[in-house]
Amino acid sequence: MLAAFSATNLHYLLGGLGITIGVSVISIIISFIFGTLFGVVLYEEVPYFSRTLQLMVNTIRNLPLLLLIFFTYFALPKLGLELNAFAATVVAMSVFESTMISQIIRGGLLSVGKGQSEGALSTGMTKWEALWYILLPQGLKNSIPPLISQFISLVKDTSLATAIVLTEMTFRSQVIYGQNPNYMIPMFALITALYFIVNYSLSLLSKWFERRLSL
Repeated sequence: MLAAFSATNLHYLLGGLGITIGVSVISIIISFIFGTLFGVVLYEEVPYFSRTLQLMVNTIRNLPLLLLIFFTYFALPKLGLELNAFAATVVAMSVFESTMISQIIRGGLLSVGKGQSEGALSTGMTKWEALWYILLPQGLKNSIPPLISQFISLVKDTSLATAIVLTEMTFRSQVIYGQNPNYMIPMFALITALYFIVNYSLSLLSKWFERRLSL
């Protein structure tokens, strides 16, 4: 079983970890940007547009992520947009996570007392200035714990991309123990440890952000 941890296998598996992190980081950045934008629009209840966006968000949130990955990888080429496994995973996860994050951001904004907004408006700020300078910073601070939980889920969900043969960490572990069934338990133990390290690092990062914002 110790032969599973050969230099060749470890190098191959860590290459998969790099892909997992790459997909996660890009998806987190894109989904945070769009999720925040969507959350603000939902919070402001823009006539007609917010209702349409809410319908879209509710629809996507209630779909399996794997279905979105399949659609992006297999169906979009039929519509003239062909993506490789990496890009298809990033697109699918970004779309899905944007809808989840939009609800977190909206909840964070709703958690800010109305007095904050009223006080800002009384000083001569416009509605959007009050949102940008007063409400959004506080709403984001309140949203940090659920955001980090969502990002951790995103990292774990990258393993779903094995279905479209994205050679991320879980897929590569399957390749390794596919060569020798005795390698299965060592590989499971190793990728469990690697997922834990990545996700625990995210948790530590969230605590650091909370401390910085509380100063």
